[in-house]
Amino acid sequence: MTAPPALRHRVLGVDPGSRNTGFGVIDSDGRQSRCIASGCIRVGQFSWPQRLELIFDRVAALVADYQPHEMAVEQLIFARDPTAALKLGQARGAILCAGLKGGLDVHEYSAKSVKLAVVGTGGADKVQVQHMVRVLLSLATPPGEDEADALAIALCHAHSMGIPARKRAAASWRDFRP
Repeated sequence: MTAPPALRHRVLGVDPGSRNTGFGVIDSDGRQSRCIASGCIRVGQFSWPQRLELIFDRVAALVADYQPHEMAVEQLIFARDPTAALKLGQARGAILCAGLKGGLDVHEYSAKSVKLAVVGTGGADKVQVQHMVRVLLSLATPPGEDEADALAIALCHAHSMGIPARKRAAASWRDFRP
């Protein structure tokens, strides 16, 4: 039995979190995608500075191990709790630095853009995202929430490859500016 042909582009998707950071690695040609790896970096039991170090180190290790061509990360959303927003922003900073240090082009997508690309509606819930990720990647079982979000971010980027960044960033058609 021969292995399936390699798809042309590898994307690391990351769903930032201050306690749990989801990741997903896919190979894609823009239309067809295959899951290579996914998981969750769990750091909630450590002190805040240790969490940032672990997030950076583990994302850097993912970059070294899987050698993606690009990284896609969810943008920071509005948060009512300023402390939580700051912590999430710092975790995102560690993730972005790990990708950039690994020589990757880093792309950011809003949660609404990701849901729109994967589910077809920007208001999709977590269960819908998990289901569509499972279907699109032909997974035997649905991934966990953080993994599904990271894989959805990677799929969103894979589906938008070749689209100029200013058009890709639109969260909906109402946001589109030619």
